[in-house]
Amino acid sequence: MGDLPAAAFDCLPSPIVVVDAKRRVLHANRAAVDLIGDGGEGLDLAHRLRHPRVLDAVDEVLNGAAERIGEFDLPVPVARHIAFRVERLAGAPATDGSVAVLTLDDMTAAKKAEEMRADFVANVSHELRSPLTALLGFVETLRGPASDDSEARTKFLSIMLLEARRMARLIDDLLSLSRVEINEHVAPKGDADVRNVLGNVVDVLEPQAAARGITLEFETASVPAPVIGDADQLNQVFRNLIENAIKYGGTGKAVSVKIFAAERMPGTNRNGVGVSITDRGPGIPKELIPRLTERFFRIDKARTQDASGLTSTGLGLAIVKHIVSRHRGHLSIESQIGEGSTFTVYLPTRTA
Repeated sequence: MGDLPAAAFDCLPSPIVVVDAKRRVLHANRAAVDLIGDGGEGLDLAHRLRHPRVLDAVDEVLNGAAERIGEFDLPVPVARHIAFRVERLAGAPATDGSVAVLTLDDMTAAKKAEEMRADFVANVSHELRSPLTALLGFVETLRGPASDDSEARTKFLSIMLLEARRMARLIDDLLSLSRVEINEHVAPKGDADVRNVLGNVVDVLEPQAAARGITLEFETASVPAPVIGDADQLNQVFRNLIENAIKYGGTGKAVSVKIFAAERMPGTNRNGVGVSITDRGPGIPKELIPRLTERFFRIDKARTQDASGLTSTGLGLAIVKHIVSRHRGHLSIESQIGEGSTFTVYLPTRTA
């Protein structure tokens, strides 16, 4: 690293990797370790970063080129878009053998913000067209044929209120989804106590469940704590899943909420905590389960109305999926027709 102290090198915000003439990693600062992983010092850069575009650029600089720049994608653990620059150090190799510096810049947030703006406009224009058309039709009717009809006016105003509320909910959910997706590539660094978060959600939703004659059965076990997570976002996940269970679980039936220790979370060898929410509703056809987390997907619009008559926006499970992805967790969905459905969220623990 020359004269740059190791502590100062680690404080640099951009991921930086220094390599020697044989492409071996000599130094990687803290930001680089967070991005591509540890354990690469003394080994070929390809052990930690296997993208051919980057490796080719490094080779070209080691063979005499002054600089190379480019972009590439890292698909795991979540998709990220990275810009890179490879520069040859001036003069002969440093005393420690340093020859070139690879600088990486995570451009995921900027790229996603761009995509989100386009998606938001497209989604809003598509999903708001129907309620807006309905509102305009009712307004014209109230100004014309129904201007003196008090019964029709009362009926139309009630429908207009529902449509306006639907639009407000849709916009809120779209904004929430956009915020989650933009930051999905940045894993939470804080801790969250799943038992406390889930307990608060159950307390808040018990009156809603009681109004439908549903009992929330909350079972908690001795589990590793805390998980690596954002308590506010996990609250949003559990609230969405439990509200869905109350809505679709069937009047007068119980909803089970369980916390359990999860060894070897699905798709990984890490230990963690699992939270399952089970309803006793009609169940979901097997072929539709993979589509549940798609934006605006609804199994049956009539079935997705709540007690107030509002139709689901079809964004709740998409928000859940992206929050769980940001937490490097896993969402599992199981269902049997006539028996009910179970949604299970797996989250890694700090000690995993």
